[in-house]
Amino acid sequence: MKAPVIARVLGIAFLLAGILGFAPFVTVPAGLTAQWVTLNAGYGFLAAMFPVNVAHDVIHVLFGIWGLAAAGTFAGAVRYCRAIAWIYGLLVVLGAIPTTNTLFGIIPIYGFDVGLHLLVALLAFYGGYGAGRFETTPLGAPAASTPPPAI
Repeated sequence: MKAPVIARVLGIAFLLAGILGFAPFVTVPAGLTAQWVTLNAGYGFLAAMFPVNVAHDVIHVLFGIWGLAAAGTFAGAVRYCRAIAWIYGLLVVLGAIPTTNTLFGIIPIYGFDVGLHLLVALLAFYGGYGAGRFETTPLGAPAASTPPPAI
C-alpha cells in the first residue's frame, strides 16, 4: 500500500469516527465509573469501547479532512503519514500513563484507544517512512522523484 492510499484510508476512518462520535445511537454515555474529564460535553464511549468527547470528535474530523486533502498528492500523503505517525505515537505514550491519559482532563485517550492509536501510528509510519513512501512507475522501477524530507 502506498502513502496516498494510506492517507485516504486514514482520512475516511478519522472522518467516520469523528462523525459517529456525535451520533447518540453509537455513543454510550460515560457512567459513574468512567475517568473524570473537565470537558465532559458529549463524553461517552464510541461503540461502547473507545472514550470520546466533543473535542476528540472534532479532532478526528479535522484529521480526516486533512488526510483526504493530503491524499491528492504523493508528497502530501507522505508528509501526512509522517505527521500522523508521530502524533499518534505520542498519544500512545500519553494514553498509557495514568496521569496524562485524559490529556489533562480535556480529551480521553485511555483504554482501547491506546491500542487503536498504536495501530494508526504503525500504519502511518509504514506510509511515511516504510515502503509506502516510494513512488514507483507502472513497471515497478523507482521513479525519478525522491520522497520529501523527513519532518
